[in-house]
Amino acid sequence: MIDYDAELRLHNEQFRAALGIRATDRVLDIGCGTGQTTRAAALVTSAGDALGVDIDGEMIARARELADREGLPNVRFELGDAQTHFFPSDAFDIAISRFGTMFFSDPDLAFRNIARAVRADGRFVMLVWQAHDLNEWAVAIDQALGVGEGGVAAAPGSDPFSLAEPPMVRRILSAAGFADSDFHDVDVPVYYGHDVDAALAFVGRFANVREVLSRSGPRAAGTILARLRAMLESRASERGVWLGSRAWIVTARRR
Repeated sequence: MIDYDAELRLHNEQFRAALGIRATDRVLDIGCGTGQTTRAAALVTSAGDALGVDIDGEMIARARELADREGLPNVRFELGDAQTHFFPSDAFDIAISRFGTMFFSDPDLAFRNIARAVRADGRFVMLVWQAHDLNEWAVAIDQALGVGEGGVAAAPGSDPFSLAEPPMVRRILSAAGFADSDFHDVDVPVYYGHDVDAALAFVGRFANVREVLSRSGPRAAGTILARLRAMLESRASERGVWLGSRAWIVTARRR
């Protein structure tokens, strides 16, 4: 079964290269999911430690299981919303997040909370999606779902493209206490599976796909699934099913 880590295999390579984690660093991983990025950080910061935080209890349980299996003594995981979760002040040398910061209902509050946890001159590195229309995967799926140009208007806290615009992100980070914000363009595809069946099963778990299908009758749902399959078939090759994407690696320094 394809999962989020497999989908982002090429993004993860660039993200890890941008982190620059040192052996003594204390690392905070925001929206850690099942902990791939947290565990990778713990391996590098051999004389430090890594803390992963996520709002999903099942993912945190899986992250702990994987860390125990890998025998990592310097990694731990906490269940919580980084927007309001208590972090000790100045406790971390670097805060990181791979697509884990776009869903805050109050971004200003969230980034202030994260900034308080990072020491002065500590670093912040996050990976976020660029605009919806620059992401082939989002456009193609919306077209198959019959959604209009630009996608569905998302409620606060549910928009994966909420941090797509550098001027807005710079403002939020500056107000939170970060400086020297920089944006690196990441132009690599996402991986949806080794064949069309695997890709369709993976896409079928997306929240927007499940929502549209749940609102459709059996006949309409069948038509939508046929369009999704055709779209995925058009992107399939001997290397699997890949769709274009664009993201930002954002780096900043705690003032």
